[in-house]
Amino acid sequence: MQAARAREHDGTTGHDRPGTPGTPDTPGRPGTPGTSDTPDGGSRTRGGFVLLGGVQMTLIFTLAALAVPLPRIGAEFRLDRADLILLSAAYGLTFAGLLLLGGRLADRLGGRRALTAGLLLFGTASALAPLAPGYEALLAARFGQGVGAALVAPAAMAVLRALFPAPGAYGRAMATWGGLSVLGATAGNLLSGVIAAATSWRGTFAVPVAVTVAVLLLAPRLLPATPPGTGRALDLPGALLATAGITLASFGLVLTDAHSWGSAPVLVPLLTGAALLAAFVAVERRTADPLLPPDFLRDGRRALGLAAIGLTASGTATVFVLLSLALQEGRGWSPLLTSAAFVPFAVALLGSGRLAGPLIGRYGPGRVTGAGLGAAAAGLGLLAATGFDGSVPYAYGLLPGLLLLPAGGALSFAGAAVLAVEGVPADRAGLAGGVLNTAMELGPTVLFAALLTLGGDAVSLAAAAALFTALAAVTIRIK
Repeated sequence: MQAARAREHDGTTGHDRPGTPGTPDTPGRPGTPGTSDTPDGGSRTRGGFVLLGGVQMTLIFTLAALAVPLPRIGAEFRLDRADLILLSAAYGLTFAGLLLLGGRLADRLGGRRALTAGLLLFGTASALAPLAPGYEALLAARFGQGVGAALVAPAAMAVLRALFPAPGAYGRAMATWGGLSVLGATAGNLLSGVIAAATSWRGTFAVPVAVTVAVLLLAPRLLPATPPGTGRALDLPGALLATAGITLASFGLVLTDAHSWGSAPVLVPLLTGAALLAAFVAVERRTADPLLPPDFLRDGRRALGLAAIGLTASGTATVFVLLSLALQEGRGWSPLLTSAAFVPFAVALLGSGRLAGPLIGRYGPGRVTGAGLGAAAAGLGLLAATGFDGSVPYAYGLLPGLLLLPAGGALSFAGAAVLAVEGVPADRAGLAGGVLNTAMELGPTVLFAALLTLGGDAVSLAAAAALFTALAAVTIRIK
């Protein structure tokens, strides 16, 4: 009932819902034979998609960019493990905490205007980060990057919706869009090691600065103007409760790496954040125009898609962090050699990503998501079994898992992204972007903290593999 009303509001019917099997829209589904597996349109449309895709990849690149050079930053500023964990998580904390508000602002101000404002914040913080004389200044810059990114990410999806107004074309665009985030994370791990070896960790911030400048210059020519929303309240109480609740709860989870679950540094922010989120739910039920409409998450396909996005992001992030530390601290590898170890990961990711669109068109997003989760689970299981044994050669201990995990992850992200935005009307595109990216950010924060409490690194990856398998069994039944 809710989905039908959403389609009516969008001016579409069940026949032009992207990816609906057996309808006249089937030729527009991602990767259907006789169509391209990339978003279609003229050269300006393709250029706009490349520009927006570069933005999305850069946001996730920035999230992962400090993973490899983190030990060198700790040595330069004489930081303990707790400081390093907070520095690594600072960007994600503000990014995740402000995404729902960023989505509402994108829908209210208009996608391109919100994108420009967010990029100015993101780019300024990125330019200040390499100038940081100490830990506190660098930490503040990372928080600032997250504030800008929380507005950029949903705004980019709002512009993407305007760039591809036809449901079929939008479905193809989302099938490609789903793999960009994991590709950005991989690029962050690969390039950060190379840049750190050639210059220093400060050089990694040149990438977000360069992308920001390029997008600000090209956006007026390549991206469509998006009108501001009318009659939409900001829902300030909901925004404050959601932002504070997500940020505090995430902060408490991050601190579990350095403190016990029963300690005050963990319990105080965790319980306070949980209470604020409970208050957010109560407030949203009584608000006429809520920040997160309750019906938005009642769609079972969308809920499974968001769960798959969060789980896939968490598995990938956990592997990057644990293996980066294990290779450098356990095996004594350099940052450059550590980055090189993930090159096969990137190759498998690109190859699988190219297959995702045609597979979604043939088998449906649910089945492709489930199959991807299953393959990723196998990769995590292999890494748990042999990845942390320094006596096992790389070719046998790490390589098989580093091929299976990204191959499955690319399929999972692509299929889940289609499930997550299916049937969303144009005036909720920013909301969809905010929710999708919130799942992507909160997944690693919540599950990484939970997995670390189980014991060693191998046990953590084995538990992640079990979660992937369970979700795959449910998702693969959806067409």
